[in-house]
Amino acid sequence: MSEDLFKGPATRPEQWQHSAHLARATWITPQQLCPPGQRLVVVAPHPDDEILACGGLLAGFRGREQDLLLISVTDGEASHPGSEHWTEHRLRRQRPQESRNALHKLGIDVQALDWQRLSLKDTAVARDEAYLVNHLAQLLRPDDQLLCTWRGDGHCDHEAVGRACAQAAQAKGVALLEVPVWAWYWAAPEDPRLPWERAYKVQLDADALQRKQQAITAHASQLETDGERPPVLPAETLECLMQPFELVFR
Repeated sequence: MSEDLFKGPATRPEQWQHSAHLARATWITPQQLCPPGQRLVVVAPHPDDEILACGGLLAGFRGREQDLLLISVTDGEASHPGSEHWTEHRLRRQRPQESRNALHKLGIDVQALDWQRLSLKDTAVARDEAYLVNHLAQLLRPDDQLLCTWRGDGHCDHEAVGRACAQAAQAKGVALLEVPVWAWYWAAPEDPRLPWERAYKVQLDADALQRKQQAITAHASQLETDGERPPVLPAETLECLMQPFELVFR
């Protein structure tokens, strides 16, 4: 992560509620964003990013798994550096299983899902960015929607994935959707660093929101304290990500 962005406390949900930029973002339904028959390609830097970024949108793919391709870039093994409890070896097994459980809670039939795990090194995706661009370029179809973490999100892997997806999307002529995750933590409600001119709010109904909430609970490694260490995912940021919409830059 960019340490300077995370020195202060998390931006609280009530602060975001007063954001004029967020209020002006255009509402869009999941069906308008990715109608049936159109494939959504989701590229998640770590296990849990697919839920945090677009779990509500993914809940609508129950029964249309053939329209979904999920690419897990890393196994998330570096989320607890130096921990005796959550070692890298344990996390490599635990976090992908948490993703599997989370997708099940969304109602996704994992057996019917095209799900690729690349197992690139956590916190070092930039090193393999060219590989990721080439891999995506081979997979993408002209009418795909490519969804990834935002290029300016503040975490090195999120940004590397965003850059790779942007390059692949441009090369293949596909639509790109970028989603902020960690920006909810460090950005100010009127922050000019966010591309507000491209902002859309994907409306989530009560069922999709509930499924997303349940799916997040599957990521126990990220939600529990580790000795004196606080959870990896701060409560304030989780609350921001659990609003009745998902913010995308289109």
